[in-house]
Amino acid sequence: MSSNNILPHILSIIKSLPHLPGVYCFYNKENELIYVGKAKNLFKRVNSYFTNKNQSHRITLMISKIFKIETTKVNTEEDALILENSLIKNRSPKYNILLRDDKTYPWILIKKERFPRVFHARQIQNENAEVFGPYPSVSTMFVLLDLIKKIFPIRNCNYTLSEQNIMNQKFKSCLEYSIGNCKAPCINLQTQADYDKNIFKIKSIIKGDLQIVLQDLANDMQLCADQLKFEEAQEIKKKIELLNKYQYKSVIVHPSITNTEVYATLSDEQVFYVTFFKINNGIIIQAQTLEYKKKLEETDGDMLVFAINDIRIRFNTRSKEIIVPFEPTFQFDNTKYIVPKQGDKMRLLDLCFKNLNAFKTEREKQLALLNPDKHTEQLLLQIQKDLKMNSLPKRIECFDNSNIQGAYAVSAMPVFIDGKPVKKEYRHFNVKTVEGPDDFATMKEVVFRRYSRVIEEQLPLPNLIVIDGGKGQLSAAMDSLIKLNLHNQITVIGIAKKLEEIFFPDDAIPLYLDKRSPTLKIIQHIRDEAHRFGITHHRNKRSKETFKSELNLINGISEKTIIKLLSNFQSIDRIKAASLNNLTDLIGKAKAKIVFEYYN
Repeated sequence: MSSNNILPHILSIIKSLPHLPGVYCFYNKENELIYVGKAKNLFKRVNSYFTNKNQSHRITLMISKIFKIETTKVNTEEDALILENSLIKNRSPKYNILLRDDKTYPWILIKKERFPRVFHARQIQNENAEVFGPYPSVSTMFVLLDLIKKIFPIRNCNYTLSEQNIMNQKFKSCLEYSIGNCKAPCINLQTQADYDKNIFKIKSIIKGDLQIVLQDLANDMQLCADQLKFEEAQEIKKKIELLNKYQYKSVIVHPSITNTEVYATLSDEQVFYVTFFKINNGIIIQAQTLEYKKKLEETDGDMLVFAINDIRIRFNTRSKEIIVPFEPTFQFDNTKYIVPKQGDKMRLLDLCFKNLNAFKTEREKQLALLNPDKHTEQLLLQIQKDLKMNSLPKRIECFDNSNIQGAYAVSAMPVFIDGKPVKKEYRHFNVKTVEGPDDFATMKEVVFRRYSRVIEEQLPLPNLIVIDGGKGQLSAAMDSLIKLNLHNQITVIGIAKKLEEIFFPDDAIPLYLDKRSPTLKIIQHIRDEAHRFGITHHRNKRSKETFKSELNLINGISEKTIIKLLSNFQSIDRIKAASLNNLTDLIGKAKAKIVFEYYN
């Protein structure tokens, strides 16, 4: 956008912006906040929106709606990130990243009161409690709560255990006290200090600091043994065994990995997915998967920084070590990024990715069932972006050749519409002009024949053509498309089998798509369909040609009769076994006699 098209008052605002870190807000004519962004340098960042000529359509549309700009200066880029996150959450600007989080996970809460209760909840907005979690697995959370209950008897009643109420003997002991699940602080049988000591240990277990609790229990057991309280020592020993068993099951990696955050990411055209683990003493003590809806084609680096900051604010975590799949440019204070290649940290990242892939697959299945049109749109948008296409690949056609040393050469063409195979549109070609094993000439012939007919009969053109093969096959297909003047109307790619390299015409460097990419999966699917369809047709043709060669040895039998015999009996063995009457019914008395006598 040139400066001539910028509103005068906007231009004056931009010129007056400082070269300092901060947050900028764009408003429309109705004074509605439409976008919030952070910047290391406010002047350079805001000015770039109006001077960059290669903006996407969405950014251009947003810029056209800007009527007012406000900025807030801060001390550091991290302060800007925190303020940006807060404004987006509270104001939900139209063009900003949106958090899609419609699933509520359970949390463990420790009430802030005398003799605190420990319980779980899904909604925590109005709770006066210390919060731990969330727990994506409900069963994991209940295992932890059951362990706490077995080791530390704590109350689950909702009595107000004020000092005055207890002194006035307002309460009576209940069944929980009788069966050993509570020490009855309500009737003054447990002191506040003893109860709080247990609460401290419970918090340590929830945080994954099991060694502190194990050491305290071991000391208590030894003290009981020294005082000849063997029954009490035995009870403490059982608690230690329970904790050790829990620790053995819970440790994912070496206990030396502590106070660490792990982030795995996946991205498509519209959504950025993040799975987060908090690790303490080798145990996952927090886990969450979140979705962020993209608005302005944000980079994966920008999205990861936004997600890390959002998650750190949500879960109040400030680990000094962050394990990530790639290192973002933004650096948080007092932290370092780790991009592991092997070892325990790599296993943690792999586990994080495994959880994320399962989540994304489940989401996609849900979307495909609930809103198939939306699912298809997202898939086609992703393919369009990955292959840099000008239009959505609503119709994809693929070509694959099959022959044995040049004999029985055929080519297959499957068709995908909206990402799915449409078998009634499949076509196969018997090669007519090529002699010998010449894959390039075969590709040139079938592509020319296919699209000559498409033009002649005014059939729909594909948006994407996939050629099964490397540069040679792709170049041969392009020769035919150039002759037909279609080369600028259709995106054409070749896929080489060994490394799954994607080749574009006139580009020597292949594209390598992520193995998890939906684009690669669609390309592989249609390529495999072409291979399967081509092999099936090739076998049928070879079989029929073999049959024909033997039947051609019978004098007095025409090509038309041979075809009729093959269509009816399907094999030479069945023709040999046929009775004279069956042959007569099919091809007449005279020809039936010739065939019958030949084989009998």
